[in-house]
Amino acid sequence: MIAGVIVDVPAIGTDRTFDYRIPDDLASAVQIGIRVVVPFGPRKLTGFVISLKESSEHKRLKKIEDVVDPSPVINEELIDLGKWIADNTLCFLHSAYQSMLPAAMKMNYTKRIHMTERTDLDRFPENIQEALQSDKGLSWDEVLKMGSEYVRSVQTGLNEGQLDVQYEIRSKGNKKKQKVIKISKTPKELAEARDEIIKRAPKQAAVLNFLLESKHQEILTQTLIERTNSSRAAVKGLIYKQLLLETDKELYRDPYQDREFEKTISLPLTSEQKQTIEPILEDIHTETHETFLIHGVTGSGKTEIYLQAIEQVLHLGREAIMLVPEISLTPQMVHRFKSRFGSEVAVLHSGLSVGEKYDEWRKIHRNEARVVVGARSAIFAPFKKLGIIIIDEEHESSYKQEENPRYHARDIAIQRGKFHKCPVVLGSATPTLESYARAQKGVYTLCTLSERVNNRDMPKAEIVDMREELRSGNRSLFSETLFERLKDRKEKGQQSVLLLNRRGYSTFINCRDCGYVAQCPHCDISLTFHKRYSTLKCHYCGYEAQQPSNCPECNSEHIRFFGTGTQKVEEELNRLMPEAKVIRMDVDTTSRKGMHEKLLNSFAEKKADILLGTQMIAKGLDFPNVTLVGVLAADSMLHLPDFRSSERTFQLLTQVGGRAGRHELSGEVVIQSYTPEHYSIQLAQHHDFLTFYNKEMQIRKLHQYPPFYFLALITISHEELMYVVDICEKVAGRLKESLSSQAIVLGPVASPIPRMKDRYRYQCVIKYKNEPKLKETLNEILVHYQKRMQRDGLVVGVDMHPQTIM
Repeated sequence: MIAGVIVDVPAIGTDRTFDYRIPDDLASAVQIGIRVVVPFGPRKLTGFVISLKESSEHKRLKKIEDVVDPSPVINEELIDLGKWIADNTLCFLHSAYQSMLPAAMKMNYTKRIHMTERTDLDRFPENIQEALQSDKGLSWDEVLKMGSEYVRSVQTGLNEGQLDVQYEIRSKGNKKKQKVIKISKTPKELAEARDEIIKRAPKQAAVLNFLLESKHQEILTQTLIERTNSSRAAVKGLIYKQLLLETDKELYRDPYQDREFEKTISLPLTSEQKQTIEPILEDIHTETHETFLIHGVTGSGKTEIYLQAIEQVLHLGREAIMLVPEISLTPQMVHRFKSRFGSEVAVLHSGLSVGEKYDEWRKIHRNEARVVVGARSAIFAPFKKLGIIIIDEEHESSYKQEENPRYHARDIAIQRGKFHKCPVVLGSATPTLESYARAQKGVYTLCTLSERVNNRDMPKAEIVDMREELRSGNRSLFSETLFERLKDRKEKGQQSVLLLNRRGYSTFINCRDCGYVAQCPHCDISLTFHKRYSTLKCHYCGYEAQQPSNCPECNSEHIRFFGTGTQKVEEELNRLMPEAKVIRMDVDTTSRKGMHEKLLNSFAEKKADILLGTQMIAKGLDFPNVTLVGVLAADSMLHLPDFRSSERTFQLLTQVGGRAGRHELSGEVVIQSYTPEHYSIQLAQHHDFLTFYNKEMQIRKLHQYPPFYFLALITISHEELMYVVDICEKVAGRLKESLSSQAIVLGPVASPIPRMKDRYRYQCVIKYKNEPKLKETLNEILVHYQKRMQRDGLVVGVDMHPQTIM
C-alpha cells in the first residue's frame, strides 16, 4: 500500500502530497488522518497521511519509518476542510492541519550528533568526547552554546563522515500519569498474608488491613501511603511479595475538578424566545443546514436559547460546538454550561495550560465529551456527529485568526454545518454589518429579540461632553455627573462598572521643554508608562525600559505623562473615593493563571464597589447588583485609521451598557466623550442598531468598503526600508496588470504602524466585487518571492478578508 503524506515543510515547493511505501509491519497501523515519521532528504520529519492507494506513478519510493499516533487525529471531514482552508486563505496544507490540533501535539525536532564506525574520538575536545559516548549522543543546540571552536570541530567531523546527525522527534505535550496500586490476590490470601507479617512488618500489615476494610480495588499509591501513615518502602515490599501490583494510570488534567456545579434545568421561554428557537429545533430534527442570525438586545435571553437547542441535540445523540470570544469566556459562561450538561462539557481557551488543553481535546477525541465550549480554535473539535454550531457575540474580531492560516471561525462553522447538515446559529446584540446585510438578503435567517427577559427596561444612557467639563474647570478624569452617580451607588450598596479601553498608567510620556516622546526602539510607536513597576512598555513587541527622571534629549526635569490608562484611573478613584473598594481588570492584572476568575468572583461576592477594566469587562458578564456603567473615553477607538472604527465603538458602547440593570434593579449608563456628536456614540446611547446599520451602510457604500466590496490585504515586511518599498511597488504593479479594471488597488503605502519588531511594513489593499483571477495572481506573487522569503527574511503576508487594515 502507498500513503499520500503532507510533510512538515512550510514551503510552496513541498505543499503537496508525497508518496511513501507502507512497510508490512506498519500496514495495520497506518490509517488516513494519523501522523507518521518519514525520511525527507537527509532529515526525518512528521507528516499527515491524507490518502491511501494501491500504486504510485513513482517507481522508487521511500518507506514510512514510524507512526506517531495510535489512532487518527483528524477525520476525513477535517482533511477536506483543511484543503478548503488552504485554498481560501492561501496557506500551506500542513499549516491548515496543524491549526486543528492542540499546541501539545505540535512536534519538536532535535538534531543529535552520534558516532559512526569511523569516529576517531581523540581528535575532538574532551567534553564533546564524553557526550558522544553516551547513548543519547550530543545535542546540536548544546554544541552551539559551546562556542565557534566546538561548532567547527563537529562540522568537520560531519563533513568527513566521522559523525552522523540523527533527528529526534518528540511531541511537546505529555500525558499525565500517576502510580496506582491494584490488589493481585483474593481477600482471603491478603488476610492470611497480613496475619503472617503483622509482628515482623507492622506497616505492611496496616496497608493490607486498610485495603481489606475499605474494599478498594484500585487506589493512588500516594493516597494509600497518606491514609495508612506508611511509607513508600512498605508498599514496595508488598509489591515485591506480589500481593499488590503497581501500574501507571493516565490522568486527565481537569481545570474544573475542584468545582461543584449545581444542576440547573431549562427556564420557561418568552414568546420571542419561542419564535426564535422553533425554526432552529426544526432544522435539528430534520438534519437541515441553515444559518441563523439572532439579533437580540443585551439581556434578551440568547444564552437560554443556546442551552435549550443544545439539549435537543444531545437528546438526539449528536454533538454541539459553542464558540464564545476569548475575552468573554468567563467563569460565568463555563458555569452555565457545566451546570446544565455536567461532565458532557469540554472547555478550550487560552487560560488553560498546554496540558489541560491537550486533555480536554482528548476527551472530545475519545467521545467522552459531547459539548465543547471554547474560543476560536474550538471550531475544529473532532466531532463526528455534529448537531449544532453556535457562535455567540458573532461580531467579535477575535474570531478571525491574524496569523497563518488566517481563517474566520464563522466561515469554518458554515463549512462544517454544510457537511454535517446541521444549523449554525450566530448571536449578537450588535451583529457585524456583513452578517446583518446577509440576513437582510435572505442568505441567513434573521431572528429578532427586541425585549429584555421579564420586560425589563434597557438602561438609560446619558452622554457627557468632556469639553464642557474642561471649560467649567473640571480637570478630573470623571465628569460631575459620573462622580455623583458613583458616590450614590456606593451609598446605596450597589455596584458600578467603569470601562477604559487603555491599560497602563498613561499612553505616553512627553518632555514639555523639547517635545521628546519616549518611543520603542524596535517599533514606530510610543511607549506606555506602567506605574507599578516604574517601566515604559511597548505593547507590540514587549520591549521595556526604566522610567527616565530627566529628558534623554535635553536633560530637562519637565517630563510629564499624557493620556490616561487603567492604573491612573484606579489611583484617581482611590484618591477621590477612598471608602470605595476598586478591582482593576486588564492584561496586567489578569496575566497570571486563575486571576481573571478570582477577580470576577470577588466582584460577584460584593467584595468591591467598582469594577474598572479594559474591553475584557464589556462582554458576557451578568451581575445582579450592577446598576451603573461608566465609559471614560468613548472616543478612544473612534479615530483609529480603520474603516471599522465607528462600528467597533458602537458595538463596545452597546455591549458595556448592557451590563447594567440586568436583574431587579434598573440600570444607568454614563458615556464620557470629547466627540459626543458622533453618530456611533449618539445611537449607542439609544441602543438603536437599525439606524446605526443604515447610516454606516451608506458610508461604506460611498467609500467602497465591505459589505459592498470584498477586501484583500498584502503586507510586505523586512529589516531594510528601501527593499520593502521596492517589492511593494512591484507587487502593486503586478496586481494592477492582472486584475480587471473594476478592482481598486490602493498602495503601496506604509502600514499605520510602519515599523514593528525592527521590521519595516508596507501594504497594498485590494477592493473588489468579483475577481476570478485574484487567488491565482496572489499565489503567483507568493511563488515568485518564495526564494527571497527563505533566503533574505522577507515576509509577504496575504489576508483575504482582513478585520482591520492596521
